[in-house]
Amino acid sequence: MTSVDPAELIGALSQELNNHDHRYYVLAEPAISDAEYDQLLRQLQELEREYPNLVRPDSPSQRVGGAPTKTFPTVTHDPPMLSLDNTYSEDDLRAFDTRIHGGLEEDERVEYVAELKIDGIAVSLTYESSVLARGATRGSGSEGDDITGNLRTVRTIPLSLQQPLVSIEVRGEAYMPHAAFESLNSARVDAEGPLFANPRNAGAGTLKMQDPKIVASRWMAMFAYGLVTDGDESSHTHWDDLDTLQQLGFAVNEHRRKCAEIDDVLEFCREWESKRDDLQYEIDGVVVKVNDLEQQSRLGHTSKSPRWAIAYKFAARQGTTVLTDISLQVGRTGAVTPVAHLEPVSVGGTTIRRASLHNRDELVRKDIRVGDTVIVERGGDVIPHVIGVIMSKRPKGTQPFDFPKECPACGQLLVAMEGEPVVRCVSAECPAQLRQRIIHFASRAAMDIDGMGPAVIDQLLEKELITDVSGLYELKFEQIANMERIADTSANNLLEAIGDTKDRPFHRVLFGLGIRHVGATTATILAHHLGSIDEVMDAELERLQEIPDVGPIVAVSLVEHFSRPAHRELIERLRSAGLTLVTDPTEVVIKDISSPFSGKTVVLTGTLTTLSRQDATEKIESLGGKVTKSVSKKTDIVIAGTEAGSKLKKATDLGVEVWDEDRLRSSLD
Repeated sequence: MTSVDPAELIGALSQELNNHDHRYYVLAEPAISDAEYDQLLRQLQELEREYPNLVRPDSPSQRVGGAPTKTFPTVTHDPPMLSLDNTYSEDDLRAFDTRIHGGLEEDERVEYVAELKIDGIAVSLTYESSVLARGATRGSGSEGDDITGNLRTVRTIPLSLQQPLVSIEVRGEAYMPHAAFESLNSARVDAEGPLFANPRNAGAGTLKMQDPKIVASRWMAMFAYGLVTDGDESSHTHWDDLDTLQQLGFAVNEHRRKCAEIDDVLEFCREWESKRDDLQYEIDGVVVKVNDLEQQSRLGHTSKSPRWAIAYKFAARQGTTVLTDISLQVGRTGAVTPVAHLEPVSVGGTTIRRASLHNRDELVRKDIRVGDTVIVERGGDVIPHVIGVIMSKRPKGTQPFDFPKECPACGQLLVAMEGEPVVRCVSAECPAQLRQRIIHFASRAAMDIDGMGPAVIDQLLEKELITDVSGLYELKFEQIANMERIADTSANNLLEAIGDTKDRPFHRVLFGLGIRHVGATTATILAHHLGSIDEVMDAELERLQEIPDVGPIVAVSLVEHFSRPAHRELIERLRSAGLTLVTDPTEVVIKDISSPFSGKTVVLTGTLTTLSRQDATEKIESLGGKVTKSVSKKTDIVIAGTEAGSKLKKATDLGVEVWDEDRLRSSLD
């Protein structure tokens, strides 16, 4: 062994073992036995112990080498990891094809690539000189969490690439295979622990665990689906990129197809909707992309989604079960929402125990009662809701649900605005609203306070340690350490996590305030154009409506919010606590932020089943759209509900783009 250069031997063993990992985990073509592999790995580990300064970052021994971490640093994605627009109908997929051709030169040929939509967690991988340097979650799209140590444990992610000196960014979908999911839940049964509802939730929770050794034990996997290019799209296609990813050593899903026209795409979608249960992992649809990268560049993107790609979501899965109770949930804006409690039922691989009943009007319209056998659906395979009652199975003696006139949390009278199906509690002292506001403030998309979950917040409120979000910054160690299930280390970690939020950018603070109609995108726009909380608080209606993508609904909401002395007093307490309330001029806060409704004229027609006309109008206007009553050549979008009449016909005659309610809901998310 002394006659051989240790560095060369360690390098050769690392490369050999990485090649065997690739053959075993990616190609499913093992070339040696497990015993032979283990012998090579032991030889490498002995050399690395003898020469620790020669350990390589791509060594197979380092897959699970990371120590547990308390926090995950923030990573900026450039370009952002955009989400995809969703469609649930073949007509919408054809409309997508029409938009693609309309955005290109007349008679220009378009080829599509259809790929399975893996139901997992989007991640980004950065390689420097062919070695994995960083792995991150998608997060908000513009920012994610650095989870390099956890992603290194995923065996289908190469630690080093099959070609030398390659520096690239790769994007993919991490997922938990069915076998790993079943094994995980089986172990939790033995330990009498709670079960994971589905592989996606289990996978998402696994990738955010603090100990890479636990992540490694759960056998996550990943399919690569994208290569971030250097800007030269003239000579290759998305299909070429997928081939390149395979050559570099990544697992790329084999079930994909080049399609010369949209009918070929539809055939692929129909085929895999019927075969989805044959796979060893979860899929929830098909992703359709324009193949030519130069065409992709010309088609561009909105702030949220590329215009050259769309996700065709499979039909929602349904199940039947018994509704055992109806409870009421008070949100941070005071909206009181009925929630169905169900006998557990498996729908599309997820165990459903609770489902949305939307609002009071929906509850009355569908005549849903305790004791009914109901149909539960996962809309887009995600959000469960009750879509109807099987009347033939209704027990005798059931009674219509008596929606209360008083808030279930504070006892104040509920208010129903004319034309709005949502019933609200408008009491500023409502404890349920306070709880939800603090949960929202601490959430990952807002201030991201690690460890500040609902159970901790409930204890803080019960012990009257806080009365609003500013109270979080006055907490003391001895107060937290005396709470249930909070050890000294956890108390210190929580205080540290709260302190870290003082460096969060202003737009996150503004979003965290939970102002009605001010979502994350709107908060970013306001922070960019106004620059400080003082300018936001003092802006008049006219000034606010001059800001791109800020509609009249948002403007009124902001003015009303900051007209209340209590809300201005809260800002002063947050200022005293040291939070960032001014936009950093060196920070790129906004990049082509828009929405599907920005600058668009929209007409609503027919009956919407999940939104009132007023609620839909407010949401569209809050995203920069303008809602009018009549269809004309100036109309950009018509939203057609059930029993749509003459307006739908006129829109069709004029060639106006028509959306159904599913597409409206997905665009409002």
